[in-house]
Amino acid sequence: MRVAHLLRKYDPSEWGGTESAILRLTSDLSRQGVESVVYAPKLRHPAGDSDPFLAAGCVVRRYRAYVPILGIQAEHKRQMVSVGGNMVSLDLIASMLSDSTVDVVHSHVQGRLGAIARVVARCRGLPFVLSIHGGAYDLPPEVRKALRKPYEGGWDWGRPLGMVLRARNLMNQADAIIVLNPREAELIKEHHPGRRVQVETHGVPTALFSRDCRAAARMAFPELEGRSVLLVLGRIDKVKNQGWLVAEAAELARRHPKIVLAFVGAFTDQEYGDALLARIAREGLQNHVKMLGALPSGDPRLIGLLQEARAVVLPSLSETFGLVILEAWAAGTPVVSSRTSGALALVADGVDGLLFDLERPATFHVAVSRLISQPEVALGWARAGRAKVVANFDTSLRAEKMKQLYEELVEQKNALRNTKG
Repeated sequence: MRVAHLLRKYDPSEWGGTESAILRLTSDLSRQGVESVVYAPKLRHPAGDSDPFLAAGCVVRRYRAYVPILGIQAEHKRQMVSVGGNMVSLDLIASMLSDSTVDVVHSHVQGRLGAIARVVARCRGLPFVLSIHGGAYDLPPEVRKALRKPYEGGWDWGRPLGMVLRARNLMNQADAIIVLNPREAELIKEHHPGRRVQVETHGVPTALFSRDCRAAARMAFPELEGRSVLLVLGRIDKVKNQGWLVAEAAELARRHPKIVLAFVGAFTDQEYGDALLARIAREGLQNHVKMLGALPSGDPRLIGLLQEARAVVLPSLSETFGLVILEAWAAGTPVVSSRTSGALALVADGVDGLLFDLERPATFHVAVSRLISQPEVALGWARAGRAKVVANFDTSLRAEKMKQLYEELVEQKNALRNTKG
């Protein structure tokens, strides 16, 4: 079986949770005998030997994509490419149609690009699977506002193409919709009755996170030696909400002088990132807040940081799943997270992690104090989390389920074709 996976963005230098999830899925599908062809926008500078999908044995095909907005700043266009813009492509249809050996079209993007993939699937009579990675309906109002902001003051010349492609009706045209949490599934079923909606969570290769990589992290980041590290993984962006933690850093330092917030992630919102750096400098927080840059998935330095950290902290405004929670648990590290849909679906508060309310910072400080003052209890949370990952979220389990879905949809399409014949 051969599956075409469509990505809206794939830049190894701006690696994120979605890329990790898709890479792990395609890698494990390969072991199930499923070949993957990854379609992603062209890069200004080729990834070369550092392309993880190529290294994993996938075929990677690049297409030209555009942000169809006139009259906005270049930085806002770059931000839309990095985080979430309704892009268009004029050569994607021809590129995908040229591969006559594909059995399933699996889009990991909505909007106009997803609609193009749906057109290809319809022309070829193939199953069309749509994965919702960042949330469709399960998004807080402030997150929706942040995603719309780059459009302000611009003219969207891609709207007519979107109307022709019926991009707004994409979910009504999917043979299966894959979501990451039950709440999103409920909302999609409510808005799109009759659609096949499945909750298929992300997974992690637990064996990879079991290898001791602490030495690699210590060598790469000697400034963290002897500190109590709270590790924060994710792109530097308003939705990930790192600014909330920076605002609490002074109080953290007062309560726990050895604590350091270590941020790992690419600056996908440069304006937001620059504001964070300015605040860190202005308030003299350089000793308690470290920006470590982006690290690729599976990098021993990243795994070592996870293993060294006292906890992984998620301050996000919205997380439809929270892959870093699984990564932390797989590495044997406790989790402290804001109450997002993803965290609520994964973390049992006080059993395998701690949850806090963004509206009440005191709940965060109480959680951190429990973590620091009760190390044996915190270790118990981490062990419970790892047991949950091993039992329910190993990537091999997800790949088996996805292959079964593909096979079932192909069989249905073939039966329909034979009935018509």
